Formats: sequence, structure tokens, C-alpha cells
Amino acid sequence: MELTSKQRAQLRGLANSIDTIIHVGKDGIGENLVKQADNALEARELIKGKVLENCMLTSREAAEELAVATRSEVVQVIGTKFVLYRPTHKKDKKDKIVLVADKKRK
Repeated sequence: MELTSKQRAQLRGLANSIDTIIHVGKDGIGENLVKQADNALEARELIKGKVLENCMLTSREAAEELAVATRSEVVQVIGTKFVLYRPTHKKDKKDKIVLVADKKRK
């Protein structure tokens, strides 16, 4: 699933108000971190992470590696922070994020 620029902009706006819940430290991206991110994405759809100073990965590398491991999309990377998005599989979730429709010009 590839996000359009309008969808990315919408998700960036939503990400402004959420707290950072994933911290990538000196151990890099391990099994526990992937599991934590996966659970958070399933519950929230949109998560914010931070790469700590003692990590050997850059923010972009960490975000892309975590996105592949959790089957999510990188929304943005700014400084040491990054935002990931994955639609939830729960059909009964009340506050699902509804992305703007992709309208192509003819």
C-alpha cells in the first residue's frame, strides 16, 4: 500500500498530537521492539518513534527497517523522530483513521 502525498499530509497532521511511544536505542531494532511496534500499530494505527543518540542507525534507516518488519508505511522522518502508519485489521474498531480518497486528474 503506497500512500499519496495528500494522505501523508493528513497523517502528519494527526501525528502532531500523539506522543512518542517507540524508542530505538543502542540495541537497534530487535525482536521485542518489533513486537511492541506491531502491537501499538494494531491498537492505534499511527505511532511515533524516536531514535536515541546511542543508536548506530539513522532515523531514516530505523524507520524503514521497522516499517518492513511491521508491514507499515513510513509517514515522515524529522530529526530523530519518525511516524509509522498501518491500517488496523480490527473491523469493530470505533476510531479508525479514514484516509482521504486518491482523486486522479484526467
